Amino acid sequence: MSSKGKILILKLNGKLLSMLMQDNRILSIQVQKQDEYAVGNIYVGKVKNISENIGAAFVDLGQGYLTFLPLSESKYANVTNRKFDGRIKIGDEIPVQVIKEPMKTKLAGVTTLFSLPGQYVVVGIKRIDHSTGIQVSSKLGKRVQTRFRSIEALQQIAENYQLIIRTNTGELNDDEPLLMEADMLKEQLTHIMQIAGKRTCYSCLYRSKPDYISFVENTYTAEYDEVVTDIVEVYDMLRESLDGTGIPLRLYEDQMLPIHKLYSVEVRIKELLDKNVWLKSGGYLVIEPTEALVSIDVNSGKYEKGKDKEETALKINLEAAEMIAVQLRARNLSGIIMVDFINLKKKEHEQQLTEYMRSLLKKDVVAADVVDMTGLGLMEITRKKIKPSFREQYTGR
Repeated sequence: MSSKGKILILKLNGKLLSMLMQDNRILSIQVQKQDEYAVGNIYVGKVKNISENIGAAFVDLGQGYLTFLPLSESKYANVTNRKFDGRIKIGDEIPVQVIKEPMKTKLAGVTTLFSLPGQYVVVGIKRIDHSTGIQVSSKLGKRVQTRFRSIEALQQIAENYQLIIRTNTGELNDDEPLLMEADMLKEQLTHIMQIAGKRTCYSCLYRSKPDYISFVENTYTAEYDEVVTDIVEVYDMLRESLDGTGIPLRLYEDQMLPIHKLYSVEVRIKELLDKNVWLKSGGYLVIEPTEALVSIDVNSGKYEKGKDKEETALKINLEAAEMIAVQLRARNLSGIIMVDFINLKKKEHEQQLTEYMRSLLKKDVVAADVVDMTGLGLMEITRKKIKPSFREQYTGR
C-alpha cells in the first residue's frame, strides 16, 4: 500500500461501522454489536453443568445465557459462594470474562483469566505456567522486545500481573504513555478482583469499551493517519479515550456530502460481499465460505502477457497471495482456508509462493499461518477464529 489510511466510524443502513480504509479499499471492518453479553465484559456467573468428557463447565451469565469455560482454568477460579477446594462444581458462583462471541451452534467462550486491553498494553491475571510476566509483540524487533522487558516499572507490575506489550508501542517516542496506561489498567483490574466477592450472582463487574474504541486500539497506528467520524457522540467518546495518545481525531461535518458517499463505502462493502475479486493482472479470486472451511480458487482470467506459462502462473499467484491476505482480514475469514493456486511445476516456485504467503500473513492482526501444501497442490492456511465473518456481522447469515 502506498499511503497511510484512515479509520472511519459511521452509520450505514442502521448499522454502526468501524473500518480501516487505505488506497480506496477496506482493509478491516467491524459492525457494532448490540449484545448485552459483549466480548470483554466480566460477570459473576453460575456453573449450571459440567462435562468431564469435553473438559468444560457451562456457566450462566444471567437470563439463561450459557457460556463455555474450559475446566483447565479451574485453578484460576475465584469461587465466591463457598470455600474453594481446587475444583469447579455445579452451583459455584465465579467471576468470568467473555472472550469469544457465540458462533452458529457454538456457545460464547469465557475465561477466569481476566485481562484489560489498552492502546499499548494488555494487563491480565498472571498464569502459573508463565515464567515471565512480560510478553512483547513478535512484530517488534528483538532489540525493542529486550528493552521493554528490562523496564523496571513494567517488571514491578509483572510480579503480580501478565503484561502483553502491543505492536503500537513501536510508534511511541517515549515510554510514558505505555507506563501510564499499564499502571491505570493494573489499578482497574485490581479493583475488579477486589469487588468480585462482594457482588451478587449475575452482576456485571466490568463492561467493555464500545466496539469502535476497541477497533481503534486494535489497529496498528502505522496503518492510518487519522480517525474520522460524523457522529458527535462517537467523537466525544473517542476524544476522551484517545486523549494523550497523539492520534489525530476529526469530526466530519459536511452536510452536502455524507461521509459514506465521500469514501464510496457502499461500493466497497458490496465488493467485500461478492465472491469474485479481480486482480490488476486480469486474474481473479473466487472466495466461497462453507460450514467446514473457506475455499479460494485462483484463476488466470484475462491475463495473456508473456509466453512462459510457468512465469505467468507464478506472477499471478504472487499477486493473488497479496490479495488473499487482504481479503482474509477484511472479510474476517477464519478457521481452515484452502487455496487452489494456479499449478506450478517447479518446486522452487512453489516454495517461493509458500514463503511469500507466510510473510504476508505475519502482518495480520489475527494469528494466521500457512500449514502446508497438500498432496493435491492446495495451500492450507489457518486463521484464528475470534469473531464471526464480516458477512455474518453485516447480513446476519
